Amino acid sequence: MREWAEYSVDERGGRVTVSITGPLVVSGIGKLDPELRGFSGSAQFIDISGASRVDTVGAWIVHRFAEEQGAEIIGASEAAEVLLEAVEECSSDADITPPRPYVLGRVAEELGKKVVDFGYGMRRNVGFLGAILIAFLTVIRHPSRFRVKALVRQMELVGVSSLPIIGLMSFLIGIVIAQQGAVQLQQFGAETLTVNLVGRITLRELGVLMTAIMVAGRSGSAFAAQIGTMQLTEEIDAMRTIGVSPMEALVLPRILAAILMMPLLGFYASVVAIVGGAVIGDVMLGIPFWTFLARVQEVVPTYDFYVGMVKAPVFGLIIALSGCYQGMQVKGNAEEVGLRTTMAVVQAIFMVIVLDAFFAVFFTEVGWA
Repeated sequence: MREWAEYSVDERGGRVTVSITGPLVVSGIGKLDPELRGFSGSAQFIDISGASRVDTVGAWIVHRFAEEQGAEIIGASEAAEVLLEAVEECSSDADITPPRPYVLGRVAEELGKKVVDFGYGMRRNVGFLGAILIAFLTVIRHPSRFRVKALVRQMELVGVSSLPIIGLMSFLIGIVIAQQGAVQLQQFGAETLTVNLVGRITLRELGVLMTAIMVAGRSGSAFAAQIGTMQLTEEIDAMRTIGVSPMEALVLPRILAAILMMPLLGFYASVVAIVGGAVIGDVMLGIPFWTFLARVQEVVPTYDFYVGMVKAPVFGLIIALSGCYQGMQVKGNAEEVGLRTTMAVVQAIFMVIVLDAFFAVFFTEVGWA
């Protein structure tokens, strides 16, 4: 049966003494602590001569009670005296949590931290890009160091393995664009312009953009997770120890694979989206399937195709750069892998959308609108 510490009050000669008996240890003060916190009287002495055992927690509770009452502790054994002196030296009247600044101060402080972190992040990203360029120049000078098999493997993972999901997504996007565009254009008797809408928006914008988002979620996250796990298990350190450059062996093949495969995937996505639009045109608008495809060749300017193909390798570079960079930043524990993988996907998608907006303005200014 568990033994609990208890207290009693003795009033003699105009002074009040609180006597504590029983084990003053962490397992025996469960009842004593709230009782002492609710003590309403005023005590001059605290007698712990009846305490059978005392540990640090018990000494701290007695010391706290004595401080609140302004009382003197008596009857302490030699061991209890040592503990009481220790907790007295460690005691502090500081707030458990520091006072929070005003809302405006907190907002300004957090904003400043974000800006500073963004600056440091940009500098590290530029440094990482510089390391990739150095590795690329080194490989050009020494072609035998280039890992062709790793590049082919990454091209397969980035490109060939993603064809089904990108094809399905693009086909459905083409259907949605054609169906929604036809519904709106029918109000003006211009449903035949659905061909223009589907052809131009897929080749110029959505084909490459949606492909980049899918590649960021699929391959960019895989890059971060793979390299991050290798960083966590110290495989990358082992590679450096045996004289193998991680930039040449791990990062460069992934960067090149993403750059090379993005134009092909973007073109493939655009073609499949146009096919999806042609299916809806045949079903809803009465435009024969082959007529729809032939009409696309007539109404879509060639430079729309060039615009999409110019953006594709840039998007591939951003996706691979973000995934590899975040993977190389992993340190500490397995939770960091998941965090960095999420950051890689978010960063890649954000940068892709920002660059897409920049390209839209740029090509409009040069007359490719």
